[in-house]
Formats: sequence, structure tokens, C-alpha cells
Amino acid sequence: MKRVVVTGLQAITPIGDSWQTVSENLRAGNTGIRYMQDWDQYQGLNTRLGGPANFDTPGHYNRKTLRSMGRIAVMATYATELALAQAGLLDDPDIKTGSMGVAYGSSSGSTNAFVDFGRMLIEKDTGGLNANSYIKMMAHTAPVNVGVHFGLKGRVYTTSSACTSGSQGIGYAFEAVRSGQQRYMVAGGAEELCATQAAVFDTLFATSVKNATPHLSPRPFDRDRDGLVIGEGAGTLILEDLASAQARGAKIYAEVVGFGTNSDGTHVTQPNSDTMEIAMRLALDNAGLKPQDIGYISAHGTATDRGDIAESHATFRVFGDQVPISSMKSFTGHTLGACGGIEAWAAIQQMNENWFHHTQNLDNPDPECAPLDYIQASARQKQCEYVMSNNFAFGGINTSLIFKRWV
Repeated sequence: MKRVVVTGLQAITPIGDSWQTVSENLRAGNTGIRYMQDWDQYQGLNTRLGGPANFDTPGHYNRKTLRSMGRIAVMATYATELALAQAGLLDDPDIKTGSMGVAYGSSSGSTNAFVDFGRMLIEKDTGGLNANSYIKMMAHTAPVNVGVHFGLKGRVYTTSSACTSGSQGIGYAFEAVRSGQQRYMVAGGAEELCATQAAVFDTLFATSVKNATPHLSPRPFDRDRDGLVIGEGAGTLILEDLASAQARGAKIYAEVVGFGTNSDGTHVTQPNSDTMEIAMRLALDNAGLKPQDIGYISAHGTATDRGDIAESHATFRVFGDQVPISSMKSFTGHTLGACGGIEAWAAIQQMNENWFHHTQNLDNPDPECAPLDYIQASARQKQCEYVMSNNFAFGGINTSLIFKRWV
């Protein structure tokens, strides 16, 4: 088995599209949650809170480039462009030989394209459709557009598994490189913000409705939480065979050492603490590590009652109260298919800088949640060798990733 390292990593988030900006906002406690005025038009939608990314289409993307891309694919492609440039691979002809694949996910394609097909069904008229309508809508619009844009001819994994889309993308990319099937992999996930996504969770009474105080939501693991907030963005990691990275003198940001994924097999929307625990133990076993080796846990932490409670108890059964834990979703909202990529990116960056962000708005941990070592109020300085990033999704899909500090 080959060793797998991260040689590029970039993200677009509701609190910035550079690590400098994002880290400043994490330290300062500035969230990206906003009142979404455009959502006032939707009768019956209770939440008005969202986490939009301050992102504009790059000026060098021309009309021909964009014709098959909705916002989700543009963000995925641009985050990948930045990550490839950081890895020193953007203009390397080797990535176009079939040596680089893509494992990238999202909950769905761009919703504007769904509207066009919906109008066809309602009005019995295909006038709003064109040759690229489906390309923008399809579940694999992000990985396909990334592959086409950069001329990548390796394998493509489409990880459309809701909240674990990005983390599964990283995990399957890790397995592809480790097994020698690919020299490089583009890995991660993306999602664009839409009122339909908020409505999904609204119908489950799982959204925050503290519409007058956006800065106070969401509140993962807090006794006064009232639900999640939807966000958007993209997160890309470039994974590479260690021997390849060393041969070309690439800077290495971390090593991927463990991945665990499984499914509940019980209920589509209700989290299962037991299988969450198993996913974490699978990642530890995959990495050959013990729980005490992990120095920080990036929690899924969505701020839903059942989700927070199930996750906290699963984590406690594995780690007790000995490992610091926090949720980035308290700053960005739940970026769905993007969260696995964004949160892995942030965890690696912080590990390399010896600090970890707090969970914003976590003032009073819920007594129903397990007594974990929650990072509250401000960032915590800590040096460690391994970090774990967890995500859990509808359908009972669970993921756990472990990254090792590169020294």
C-alpha cells in the first residue's frame, strides 16, 4: 500500500475563500450566517437564515467554459484550480495522462436547472431547456465539470451522499491513491445555497428560526439550540502518492492515514449513535491508531437535537472527555455536500498552526449531550500529530477521516 499525502488544499466558504480570511474570522468569532431576504417570498418556509459564500465567478472563466456549469460546478472548479496551483500541478501535463482522477460530491446539481425541468412538467413546454440543462442538474455535475475543465482522464467517483458527499470523496480518493490505482486525486465536495435545501430541513422541524438574530445561530451542542442553518461553498484537497510528491519536491501539508465509512441500515433520517461510533473505530483501525493518539476532532455538529446527542455519545464512547472537539458549522452553517471538504481543509490548516477553533454560540452544553471536551468561547492552542474529521448524513451514511501532521 502506498502512503497518501495532501499537496494542495483550498476552499470557498461563507466566512472567506482564503485561509488567512477564514482563520481570522474563526479566531474573532465572526460567522457567515445572514438573514436571507429573498426567502421571504416562500410561503410556509419558517427559517430565513442561510450562509451564503461571498463568491463571484472568476473573470477568466469565459462563456464557453461556463456553459455546462451551474454555481455549484463553478465553485468546485475554482477551488480545484486554486488547490492544483498550490500543489504545483495546474500546468503539469502529467495530470492529463490519466494519472489524476476525481472523487467529488454534492447533494445534487444546481437547482436552477431543476426549475427548468419542473416548468416543463407543469407547463408541458420544453422551451426553457437547452443542451446543458441536464449537465447542470445531474448529481455528478461537480466532478464531471472539474475533470473536463482540467482535462483529467482518470477515474471519477461521484459521491452524492448529502452531508457526507465531500468526506466520502476524500476517503475514496485516499483509497484510490493508496491502492496504486491513481497517482493523484482531486477530492472534496461543493454545494450551492438554495431555499429548497432549507425547506428540506424545515419540513423536519430541524432548521433554526431565530431569524432576528442570525449571529446567534446555529448553536451546536448547546442546550438552547433550535436547529441547523444551511450554507454553501466548496472544498478541494489534492491527494498524491508520497513517492510522487517527494520526487517532484512538492510541499506536503498532511498525510491521510485513516478512513472509515458505513451505514446505519435502520432509518433514512434518524441518526444512529452505534454506527457513528463504528465509523470512528473503523478509521482508527484503518490508520493503526488508538483513540488517545487523536489530538482534535472536527465534529459534524449540525445543531439538531437528535444529531448532536447521537454524535456526542458516539464520540464519548470512543474518546471519553480527553479530546478537544468543535464544530465549524457554527460559523459556516451546514454546507451539505461541501462540509467534508471544507472541514478537512480547516482541520489540516489548524493542525499545522497548533490551534483549533471553538464552537461559536456554544454557551451552555446540553446536559443531554455527552460531556466531551468542547472548545468554547475562544480558540485553543494545541500541538498534536493527528486530527479526525467526522461527518454523518441522511440515509445513515457515516464517515470518519484521520490526517497526520507532516514533519
